[in-house]
Amino acid sequence: MPGAQKDIISRLQKDILLWQGFTPPLGCKTKGIGLGPLESAFPNGVFPTGTIHEMLCPTYEHAAATGGLIAGLLTRLMQQGGVCLWVSMHRQLFPAALASYNVEPHRVIFIDVQHEKDLLWVMEEALKCEGLAAVIAEVREISFAQSRRLQLAVENSKVTGFLLRNDPRKLGSTTCVARWQITPLPSQPHDGLPGLGFPRWQIDLLRVRNGNPGSWKLEWIDGNFIPVEEEKTVQIDLHERIAG
Repeated sequence: MPGAQKDIISRLQKDILLWQGFTPPLGCKTKGIGLGPLESAFPNGVFPTGTIHEMLCPTYEHAAATGGLIAGLLTRLMQQGGVCLWVSMHRQLFPAALASYNVEPHRVIFIDVQHEKDLLWVMEEALKCEGLAAVIAEVREISFAQSRRLQLAVENSKVTGFLLRNDPRKLGSTTCVARWQITPLPSQPHDGLPGLGFPRWQIDLLRVRNGNPGSWKLEWIDGNFIPVEEEKTVQIDLHERIAG
């Protein structure tokens, strides 16, 4: 009897995940989006597409780091074709920089609006278009009802959306599948060469629907997200150094 109950619960959990838009892995054919160990935080170990992700950007530095991470994700999301729509009131992203993440700038359509209310309307209408690979919008506020409208739009089109929140003091409940915060980290020179290293971030998943929040460090190297290995620190006894 206990075994039968576990089977029933397991089937119910799988059904609920399907209803919520989480795709189960299909054997060896399943490929991740390239986030490495971070993807294990999501249900079934698969980055959820066809849903809305919320990205917190409390400072310009966070916004820049978030833009870099999203550009890396777009590399995967746009592999099967389609274009991306980026909606904002005060565009800060430099389109040519997308080429550093293997994203062709001409495949990203930028829409600049004058009013906050127009941002969410444009995003909702864009999310209904199945020909788009992703839609990104820079917003300050969004209500639960507004986020629900966005989620309903992607349930049919399967387009992935990203909300860049630049006013995190007014956070509330939303239907977004995950809440992220991307913090820039100092890069490390590689192979002993001077200058800047590869882009590096601390990625905090603050909330994951049916998943496991956590923190990871990744960097972008040669078109891939690579986990950052913790640098080993060697503690030296000053007294021994003096004695030596």
